[in-house]
Amino acid sequence: MSDSERLETMEPNPVWVEDAYTDSVDVLKRYSDDLIFKIWGGDWCKDCRAQLPDFGAALDAAGIPDTQIYHYPVEKEDDGSKTGEAVEAYGIEYIPTVVVEHDGEEIARFVEEEPVPILVYLADEIGAALE
Repeated sequence: MSDSERLETMEPNPVWVEDAYTDSVDVLKRYSDDLIFKIWGGDWCKDCRAQLPDFGAALDAAGIPDTQIYHYPVEKEDDGSKTGEAVEAYGIEYIPTVVVEHDGEEIARFVEEEPVPILVYLADEIGAALE
């Protein structure tokens, strides 16, 4: 993946505390060989800037290789709609959106905001789907 296709907001937060999320990181580690992460976001988006650096740190902590992480930079049109690669195919309306696939099928999706961090939300969904 070229640098132009990478989301700067996915650069891991250097002060993220892995010890606070051990159980969630362990779920990602358990299935790390079998998961694909597709991340739609925009470096211009305040929600993405707030949430994605911690998720980037979590993926690092879980040892998820870059080859299993796909970045989809999104632009915002004047009417508020989103444009970018695979936006239409995946029905992306809000960002950040993170889709997790296992054996080619979507098993979890985080959309914009939940009451818990992206890692915790997805680890719960992945655990429910695969355990």
